[in-house]
Amino acid sequence: MKLRILLLILMSTSLSSFGSDWQPAEHTMLTPWGEKVTPKNAWREYPRPQMVRDNWTNLNGLWQYAVTANTAAKPAQMKGDILIPFALETPLSGVGRRLEPNEVIWYQHDFSLKSLPKGRLLLNFEGVDYKCMVWINGKMVGDHVGGNLPFSFDVTDQIRKGKNTLELRVMDGTDDPDLYQLRGKQKRDNSGIWYTPSSGIWATVWLEEVSDTYIERLEVLADMHGQLKAKAHVGGTSQEVQLSVTISEGGKRIQRKNGYQNTVSLSVRDAELWSPNTPHLYDLEFVLLDDEGKVLDQVESYIGFRSVGKEVDDNGNWQFTLNGNKIFHWGPLDQGWWPGSFLNPPADEAIVWEMNFLKAAGFNMIRKHKKAEPRRYYYHADQIGLLIWQDQTSGGAGPNEWPKWKKLRAVQDDYEPRNDRWWASEEDALEADWPAWAHELYLAELKSMIDTLYNHPSVVVWTTFNERWGQHRSTEVGEWVKAYDPSRHLNIASGGNFFPVTDIADEHDYPDPTFPLAFPVYDDFIKVIGEFGGHGWPVEGHLWDLEKRNWGYGGLPQSIEEYEERYRRTANILGEFKKKGITAGVYTQTTDVEGEINGLITYDRKVMKMTPAQLREIHKNAGLLD
Repeated sequence: MKLRILLLILMSTSLSSFGSDWQPAEHTMLTPWGEKVTPKNAWREYPRPQMVRDNWTNLNGLWQYAVTANTAAKPAQMKGDILIPFALETPLSGVGRRLEPNEVIWYQHDFSLKSLPKGRLLLNFEGVDYKCMVWINGKMVGDHVGGNLPFSFDVTDQIRKGKNTLELRVMDGTDDPDLYQLRGKQKRDNSGIWYTPSSGIWATVWLEEVSDTYIERLEVLADMHGQLKAKAHVGGTSQEVQLSVTISEGGKRIQRKNGYQNTVSLSVRDAELWSPNTPHLYDLEFVLLDDEGKVLDQVESYIGFRSVGKEVDDNGNWQFTLNGNKIFHWGPLDQGWWPGSFLNPPADEAIVWEMNFLKAAGFNMIRKHKKAEPRRYYYHADQIGLLIWQDQTSGGAGPNEWPKWKKLRAVQDDYEPRNDRWWASEEDALEADWPAWAHELYLAELKSMIDTLYNHPSVVVWTTFNERWGQHRSTEVGEWVKAYDPSRHLNIASGGNFFPVTDIADEHDYPDPTFPLAFPVYDDFIKVIGEFGGHGWPVEGHLWDLEKRNWGYGGLPQSIEEYEERYRRTANILGEFKKKGITAGVYTQTTDVEGEINGLITYDRKVMKMTPAQLREIHKNAGLLD
């Protein structure tokens, strides 16, 4: 499916979108794509590729902002310009300053309507970190809690013809311990494995016109047998509706079917299946009809037919399958962090470049670590053919103090537990005790993540916790996920405190991969090595901050040749584990991030420490390529 970039004809561009004096924050690192960002070109692509409408407009560009004390009223005057969609702290915002614990961000932006919409008008935010309130023309349209996923407000009753003023107030507590805020790798003390916070609007803001009754969300499942089931979640006025679905390939219609009310089931004979080797996609058109057959809403989408499963090999080891065939999941841990823009890639092309690098290197999977990406990221994974292990964004109590960490190998009879403060004995609590309100927020974001990404064929594993970070009510969370989305695998705690509610037993170790194969408690689960490697190599002229500790696991090698040999050695070790039943490996990591210099590529994406051809040859020789 090729997305059209279409503008909402009822709307003009914003009244003050573009300015001549904007510059990235000084003395900062940028990628090649970040260097090309301007207020005129900042993220102009359609932001929701799996549900495309014609009538939309992009609100990215220069907005007004101010930072005040969290007890202060709205400022009488804004401080200056900020480039949306980039967070306050990022260089590409043009501000590049930290938000202090007692501060909030105010935004103001004017846009103009040439005429009022015939139906409803939705204001869409792809990402605002963390808690916001939103006004149009001085009238509050809603509030939202959660910094990682898209959300929308119906602003029809607040808009007027001509000039309109949009305002936001945003709070971001980041790692304040009493907030239980899901923040991923963000931390005010950004050092080691923790990164600079990203506050406020960090992804595209846009408007779209919809009918009075419209498709709010699509839920589509297409399997290896050519069976497709679709459900439209309907918003707006309440009336009887019917859903019509058309599936096409290469512009040629294969089938059209009307379903009862808001659901449709259809079958495609000899459907070409989606996989990393053949990422075949079909185009879909959804039309919402009233009881007299009048069109209420129409959206374009796409789907890949594929089935995620597992089977036992000849040695009794559970293996991942895709479309009924065993497949070894092999990919990097991917933080998704960018030096000029942090959570948000600087441009659409940057995503594609990075994925093409990984695909050329022989990887077929990415473990998306503790963050959800903008929706176009998963669209490109679908197009290019990369499996995604999607982590739930972490936060709250747990990462540094409690619960203790009980790695898989710690239960072996012949293993000597380490005497450090993170290690769990049999008496230690393996879960934090979250209050009910914090757990409800966690589940709300988890549900939103699954709903947002459900239709993407690339997403094959949900990971709810990582290394006991914020781990709580594991059995309850796991049972909920498995019931809510039985079409994918669940990794309850990657490298963390294992609970048998999961599909996967996941071990982490650095720098060499390992797994306690001899211990039978894991025999009923898919065995994976969810993190290993982390070999660091500092590339002169491409380090983020020379004043900070620049580090990699196992200490830094003395030469690039030693770095390459370390990588080759750990790849070979993983290859031996693959022969013994391990069915996935995750290498840390795609790129350097701030002081972590253990990436295959530098943080600015300007130097490959090894070429894709070198990496592919190493992976082939290690037996990691299926």
